[in-house]
Amino acid sequence: MFWISFWLNIIFPRIMNENEKQLSSISKAATLEEIGEFWDSHSLADYWDQTYEVEFEVRAQRRRRVTLDPEVYAKLEGQARSRGLLPETLVDLWLAERLQENVS
Repeated sequence: MFWISFWLNIIFPRIMNENEKQLSSISKAATLEEIGEFWDSHSLADYWDQTYEVEFEVRAQRRRRVTLDPEVYAKLEGQARSRGLLPETLVDLWLAERLQENVS
């Protein structure tokens, strides 16, 4: 929650109009790169008195769970590990490929 609050209050504190260029109120940066450069060389502790608490709602996409046989999952883990991926990522990639094949 802190980082989201920090991001919204420090990095993007102004509400952007469609015709208005958005600036960070502390860094006066106009791009994400400039904001990153500013915070790479500055401490939030130096600007803490310029922050304030906010409340907001996060609307994250809902995830679905699928139950796998333990033996299938063990094989999946091995395949994922050999590719440097999480098992969930590998399953997502495989399913996306398979679904794309069925569309073609």
